[in-house]
Amino acid sequence: MSDEIKKGLVGVISDETKVSKVMADINSLTYRGYAVQDLAEICSFEEVAYLLLNGELPTIKELENFTEEEKSERDISENLKNIIKNYPKNAHPMDTTRTSISHMGLEDPETEDNSKEANYRKAVRLLSKISTAVAANFRCRKGQEIIDPDKNLSFSENFFHMCFGKIPSQEVVKAFDVSMILYAEHSFNASTFTSRVIASSLSDMHGAVVGAVASLKGPLHGGANEAVMHMLNEIKGPDQAEEWMMNKIKNKGLVMGFGHRVYKKGDSRVPTMTKYYEKTAAFFKNEKLPKTSQILRDVMIREKNIYPNLDFPAGPTYYLMGFDIDFFTPIFVVSRITGWTAHIIEQFANNRLIRPLSAYNGADHRRVRELKDR
Repeated sequence: MSDEIKKGLVGVISDETKVSKVMADINSLTYRGYAVQDLAEICSFEEVAYLLLNGELPTIKELENFTEEEKSERDISENLKNIIKNYPKNAHPMDTTRTSISHMGLEDPETEDNSKEANYRKAVRLLSKISTAVAANFRCRKGQEIIDPDKNLSFSENFFHMCFGKIPSQEVVKAFDVSMILYAEHSFNASTFTSRVIASSLSDMHGAVVGAVASLKGPLHGGANEAVMHMLNEIKGPDQAEEWMMNKIKNKGLVMGFGHRVYKKGDSRVPTMTKYYEKTAAFFKNEKLPKTSQILRDVMIREKNIYPNLDFPAGPTYYLMGFDIDFFTPIFVVSRITGWTAHIIEQFANNRLIRPLSAYNGADHRRVRELKDR
């Protein structure tokens, strides 16, 4: 039976989805059929969030209604603000984000309602409120006052406003918006599959999202963008990059930000994010980071034929924007909540409990002896 086991569920198709797909014929990740790189260049994050939740890109009127609804839900309760203020200062922001979302579930009037309509409303609320909670934690950990959301700003502008009290140039805002779009969804990845497993038991949306956050925290999933930046800081500059990478390869060390379970010839999101990484670096007049990244990328491809994934350019882009390294993955959550909730709604629409089998390889049947005979 061991030859039937698919460790990590590699190659196993567990269900159907209309949300996203890596289309081999165009070598691209697509959301609802649209190439993600095209969405990133042409659309706002709000348009893509609407697409993921509704299946189609919005008209002007539909986008106006959606953004109005999103903006109206941005505030978090005073109770949650006080909880965030009292989080341990050394707590990882993914742990505090997970806890904040769990508390949102306690306050949401529709938590136990799993109808399609209620789950859609909850999805918009989560999209709106998670960014506020993450930004509040960002400031509280620094001993700064929480900045309430500004409902006159776009989603990405508002996030900068809540974190820093100011909005950067439109070039930087665009780069952030692009990262939000590229991170928004990626089919049955570990965190999304976790959310669907939880939803399949007919648990609630907040619970499914909390489980997804816990999965995303891991360095083999969302936490890789943090690891990439720690790696770049360790290398210190382009002069050391090739030697560092060659030593890692020689000693078979783990290099984060490279390789992907789905992509074999390169992550289709990387060229777009690299473009905006370089634009952001140019805006902040930082030549060292992108040059170091380029050398690492070239050596890894040359020596191992392994290509970078989205985390490789996204991590240093967030660093240049001024975000703390351990907040990179919560920013991922701020984006990926769109894909998670789209999948949770899809799971509820045609649900069957996800309950795989396992191959037992433990001890044979044994008899229990009384304590005095052991």
